[in-house]
Amino acid sequence: MFLIFVVLMRLLEIYCWILLISCIFVNLYAFGILDGRNQLVWKIGVFLERLTEPVLAPVRQILPSMGGMDFSPMVVLLGIRYVLEPVLRSMFMAAIANGG
Repeated sequence: MFLIFVVLMRLLEIYCWILLISCIFVNLYAFGILDGRNQLVWKIGVFLERLTEPVLAPVRQILPSMGGMDFSPMVVLLGIRYVLEPVLRSMFMAAIANGG
């Protein structure tokens, strides 16, 4: 049971890093620092988009428009940190208390 908890927490941590890297990548691309015509840059962008967009798109639909600012990564990161991680911890503690 402990191994499953550790793996889930590590996966959440890795996903948070992927979200942060994706945000940095998008900003570097938007300001012209990264060249989208470069095949490696394009592939990295597509890879990051495929990992983050399934989670960010529903959040974007809920959030109001903020004049071009995208707060969905921040909402997802805060949700992971302050909702999902505590729920996983409490489930793990409950499983331990019940002898599981």
